[in-house]
Amino acid sequence: MRKKIGISFTEAGFQNYWNWFSTAELAEDLELLELSFEKGNTKDIEQCDGFVLTGGIDVTPSISGGAEDYPHRPAAFSPERDEFERQIYEFAKTKRLPLLGVCRGMQYINIMEGGAVFDDIGAPENELHKKGELDKAHEIKVVEGSLLGEITGEDCGIVNSAHHQAVNPDRLGQNLMINAYAVSGKGIVEGLEYKDKTNSGFMIALQWHPERMKEKESNPFSQKIKKQFIQEVRNQFI
Repeated sequence: MRKKIGISFTEAGFQNYWNWFSTAELAEDLELLELSFEKGNTKDIEQCDGFVLTGGIDVTPSISGGAEDYPHRPAAFSPERDEFERQIYEFAKTKRLPLLGVCRGMQYINIMEGGAVFDDIGAPENELHKKGELDKAHEIKVVEGSLLGEITGEDCGIVNSAHHQAVNPDRLGQNLMINAYAVSGKGIVEGLEYKDKTNSGFMIALQWHPERMKEKESNPFSQKIKKQFIQEVRNQFI
C-alpha cells in the first residue's frame, strides 16, 4: 500500500504544491491526497503519513487575540479552514508524523502552539516581503545548529516572499524555535522547527514558498527540504 502525503487545500495556488512533488520523487510507494476543508474529508486525515500545511488567507485573528481590522485584511476569513487544519496539525503532532508548514502554514503552527503573529508587518517591511505582481526575493540567515541548517547545508541563501503577516518572535509557540530570519529590514522570522525534538515528529515550517520559488529544482531551500520531507514520510513505521 502506498504511503500518502496529505496536502491541505488552499484557494491560493494549490496546484503549485501538488506539482512540486514529481512522479519520479513519489515513485511507486508514495501518493498525494488532497485534504479539503471544502469537501470536509476529515476521515482522510487518518490515512496520511505526512502533511503539508499550505499558504493562503490570514488565520482568523480571534484565534490568537489579533485585531479584527488591520492593513491588508482579507475580505473574509475562513474559520472552517482554520478548524480543518487544526485537526490536521493535532493528528500529525500526536502521531509524530512529518509536517511541512508553508507561509500561512508556519504562522498557524505558531498560533496553534499558543504564539501570535503580527497583524501586518508595516509598510517598510511590506516593500520587502508582500507579493506584488511577482513574489519578492531576499536573503535569509540560517540559525547555526538548527535542523534547517542540517538539511540544507547552508548558513544563508535567497528565498521568495509573499506575505504581509509574520510570526511575532516575542510570542513564539510552545517548544518552537526560530531556524531562519530575514537579513534585511527588521529581521522577519523565516522559519520554525521544534526546539525539543526528542519526543516530536519531523517538522519544518517556512515563511517562503518552496513550491513556486525560482530554480526550485536546484535551490536547497526548496529541493533539499522537499527531499528530506519525502524521506521522513518513507521512514514512517519502517
